[in-house]
Amino acid sequence: MKIGYLGPQNSFTYQAACESFRNEEMVPFGSIPLCIQALADGKVQRAVVPNENSLEGSVHATIDTLFRQKELTIEQEVILPINHQLLTAHPDQPIAKIISHPQALAQCTAFLQQHFPDVPIEAVASTTTAAAFVAEHPEEPVAAIASKKAATGYGLFIQKENIQDTTSNQTRFWILQKTTPTNPFHDKATKATVYVTLPTNRPGSLHQILAAFGWRGIDLSKIESRPLKTSLGEYFFVIDLVLNQPWPLIENAFQEIRMLDCNVHLLGTYAVREIGKK
Repeated sequence: MKIGYLGPQNSFTYQAACESFRNEEMVPFGSIPLCIQALADGKVQRAVVPNENSLEGSVHATIDTLFRQKELTIEQEVILPINHQLLTAHPDQPIAKIISHPQALAQCTAFLQQHFPDVPIEAVASTTTAAAFVAEHPEEPVAAIASKKAATGYGLFIQKENIQDTTSNQTRFWILQKTTPTNPFHDKATKATVYVTLPTNRPGSLHQILAAFGWRGIDLSKIESRPLKTSLGEYFFVIDLVLNQPWPLIENAFQEIRMLDCNVHLLGTYAVREIGKK
């Protein structure tokens, strides 16, 4: 089986993919939309993509791309602890520029402001892309923010360890598949994610949607709006549900919301696994 992931090798997504699929072929992609599209096209059988970080929030490329891919579903959620390192090609190397993925840079804001307030910061496609650049250009005074595995893989030196803003930095990854669940409320599922689109900006619509879950006692762990990219002020909503009620009751809530002329798309019901937690 081929597993697509946001590459290159040794990225945090690669680590999440390897923890989930130990004996399968890993296929890297240069961006989240390319990875998801490869799954939709049948080039890979699963895709592993980040969807939310505990410090910086949702990964919009994942949320927005999946909104346009109606045939894909979430099979599982994997939570990976994220520890960032400051990497250079040589020990004690001067640093005139720091590069990494935008999320990684944002997760290390306090460290960068304290230790490198005047050093230019540059965003690149992934943390591992940053590590690869530093390894391939050892003569340049450039540092990368990436993982310990990237340091080992590219032969780089760790100048500073664990530079993320908090020790509880974690990222959620979704394992995606191209199928429609036949049994959406399977025994191991603890969460569900739905996209809800309102027909118009009608006063009270969001309150009515939330009430459909609320009076049934259905626990919501997340609600977020994203622009529809049609015109200013039009949004869809991403809602995570805790499966704390019988599935027929949850399905009844979906039906009530549809009766409000809203579109409800179930992205998946799935189990959650936290890597490193027994």
